[in-house]
Amino acid sequence: MATPQPSVGLLERLFKLSENQTSVKTEAVAGLTTFLTMCYIIIVNPLILSATGMDHGAVFVATCIAAATGCLVMGLLANYPIALAPGMGLNAYFAYSVCLGMHIPWQTALAAVFMSGVIFIVISLVRVRELIINAIPMSLKFAIGGGIGLFLALVALKNAGIIVANPATMVGLGNIKDPKALLAILGLFITVGLHYYRVRGAIIISILIITILATFMGLNEFKGIVGAPPSIAPTLLQMDFSNLFSATLIGVIFVFFLVDLFDSTGTLVGVAHRAGIIKDDGKIPRLKKVLLADSVAIVTGAAAGTSSTTPYIESASGVAAGGRTGLTAVVVAILFLICLFFFPLAQSVPGFATAPALLFVAVLMIQGITKIDWEDITEAVPAFLTIAFMPFSYSIADGIAFGFISYAVVKLVTGKASSVHWMAWVIAGLWVLKFAVYGG
Repeated sequence: MATPQPSVGLLERLFKLSENQTSVKTEAVAGLTTFLTMCYIIIVNPLILSATGMDHGAVFVATCIAAATGCLVMGLLANYPIALAPGMGLNAYFAYSVCLGMHIPWQTALAAVFMSGVIFIVISLVRVRELIINAIPMSLKFAIGGGIGLFLALVALKNAGIIVANPATMVGLGNIKDPKALLAILGLFITVGLHYYRVRGAIIISILIITILATFMGLNEFKGIVGAPPSIAPTLLQMDFSNLFSATLIGVIFVFFLVDLFDSTGTLVGVAHRAGIIKDDGKIPRLKKVLLADSVAIVTGAAAGTSSTTPYIESASGVAAGGRTGLTAVVVAILFLICLFFFPLAQSVPGFATAPALLFVAVLMIQGITKIDWEDITEAVPAFLTIAFMPFSYSIADGIAFGFISYAVVKLVTGKASSVHWMAWVIAGLWVLKFAVYGG
């Protein structure tokens, strides 16, 4: 029998490849597959966060670093084939709800994200976060993912100019003949077609095609493909803790904590379900290590200059390609670091070219609502309110809040209060307290 190479032996010891019936080649292909399906975030995230006044180039670098860190920790610590990056939905909440909606400076918002990550690390170590997640009703877990999907869809349609403000009806159809809106619609159809035929990287390919078309039509300026990474200095360690104990910042940290918790939970549940990781009792093995990896990535990302990092549903594509261990996530981390040298290409992508990506991710995220027991009205009503309030209130946090509050109230008035986990009562009470003290 041939002696295994030292590197392969090391990988075997780290990731237990044989035990998981996989190989280095399979894991590498799975990592590349996952990366191609989620690398659009290095284009989309800087565009969203730059709306707050943050430096586009610095956010690009922070996005790559946060994603690489999250994937490395997930792979090496938890040995899961789950990749992480700044979360879709969380970046929109950071930019449009906290910074633009509440008029909180992005430096302060980053401090709130950082503190939420620190709190996550603490409660992950003492299993409180695991207790909270396992206490969340399954109907709300799937509803959270679906609501975030609708929220992303509204953001995408607004950014493409397809949906606009209307003083009479609040929202209305925009100028559908606008070339940018038409290109966004075309991009969605391209993504759907490529995905249907199982083309790897359907989202990023669609973004690049629309960018090329927009450039030839004179709607966009092409700035190159490869170049030196931009400076991260404008966002690195720019967190403002000066008002850490003010009522406003404490309220923001509280909201970020809950939004981060349940957004990552919804996505994690979706990924784990697709990967066949969730056990019959609904629990996720090695959840403590998974949550710790998520927490470390949040802290690192905030320090670098980006919104919260979270597990990606696109990791399921790598699992489908055979990924079974953390080596898949490590490969994704390496690829994100390589992307640091592709900033000119990322800078060339116009905002409307990323709208199809947001819409398609919205489709993937809303699929989980089919697993909600709609026949049980005590489960259906809270789930519906969770989903509906996110886009209608333009707030992920408010959707989660009304979901938990309504779940507790509905179970109480129908005589099923005893079926509600005590932690769910605590969470509902905290949301009530938040509205009572800070308002909407």
